[in-house]
Amino acid sequence: MNAGTDAAAARKAAFEANKLAKRLYRELGRAIADFRMIEPGDKVMVCLSGGKDSHALLDLLLGLRARAPVPFELVAVNLDQKQPGFPAHVLPEYLAGRGVPFHIENQDTYAIVKRLVPEGQTMCSLCSRLRRGILYRVASELGATKIALGHHRDDIVVTLLMNMFFGGRLKAMPPKLVSDDGRHVVIRPLAYVAETDLERWAAQRAFPIIPCSLCGSQDNLQRVQVKKMLREWERQYPGRSDNMLRALAHAVPSHLMDRNLYPFATLKPTGVPDAMGDIAFDEEPCAPPPAAEAVVALPTAQRGTDEE
Repeated sequence: MNAGTDAAAARKAAFEANKLAKRLYRELGRAIADFRMIEPGDKVMVCLSGGKDSHALLDLLLGLRARAPVPFELVAVNLDQKQPGFPAHVLPEYLAGRGVPFHIENQDTYAIVKRLVPEGQTMCSLCSRLRRGILYRVASELGATKIALGHHRDDIVVTLLMNMFFGGRLKAMPPKLVSDDGRHVVIRPLAYVAETDLERWAAQRAFPIIPCSLCGSQDNLQRVQVKKMLREWERQYPGRSDNMLRALAHAVPSHLMDRNLYPFATLKPTGVPDAMGDIAFDEEPCAPPPAAEAVVALPTAQRGTDEE
């Protein structure tokens, strides 16, 4: 390559990097505003596993805090589960280098999981329950008002499909919920962010990624298979993942089958026409939902807190 070609390639790379950053911050801010995830004075505990998603979450929240109109604190928490070969020095060095307050919680959940789960069976469920209980306790000890997890758009959609295929439930991951113990609010600020964007961001930012050696090699996990299927769908039909995520925000109980959500048993004619009623004989029953109103992330977040 000559100097001109190199310069053009550098400009293109810088343009793409800037476009990615803008998209990530826009989606992060939109999710926070839509679900009122962070409020003035919050102390947000960011659960940092060492994977690309939690690294990106912390990194983006740090950037957001620097420009946000509402003040909030961040503290990073890593649970060292004592997995063999886990590089315990990596995250403390990284966090100290970035000036991020952090806490490392040492708990040997690895030994518990290996002892209780038979060889060949998936470990994720037990590992998740143990980790969740410990992180709730740590959040209380640190005085955190919110617990932030790094689940992204694809995690939410895969969970929806998992529950449909294997659990017979129409259920996904909510962007915001009250914890199992009723004492904490858990948030997922990356709810609108595509995993491919996080992969690109992690490579661009050169995070010190630590793989999960406990279950990362279990390639036959149902979640892995569903994720592969979703990726293939997205390649064939771009936008399908976004459509499924959008569907979760446009539920129509009268056109589902949950008797607890809609009074099918007592349903009677009203004599009043309903344009959104039965569409069983329409040629195009899958009309798209109304376009979401554009959100300017940070001003909207501020406006939401002013209205409280």
